[in-house]
Amino acid sequence: MSAAGFRKQLARWGVVAKIGFPVNPHMLRHACGYALANRGMDTRSLQAYLGHASIQHTVRYTEMAPTRFKGIWG
Repeated sequence: MSAAGFRKQLARWGVVAKIGFPVNPHMLRHACGYALANRGMDTRSLQAYLGHASIQHTVRYTEMAPTRFKGIWG
């Protein structure tokens, strides 16, 4: 399957799923980043996994992962 074919198919799946906004492959990348941050992957490892040159691009995944703090105080 070509990249364009995948984009079209993913967009169709978004319509079928009634997500309510256009879906694209880059959203899967963001979803993966947030999921790994929520599972506790450290920021530097996440940076390497996603291929970010700057840690600043990775920090947004970890700063929006409130479940990482669950259970710290008991």
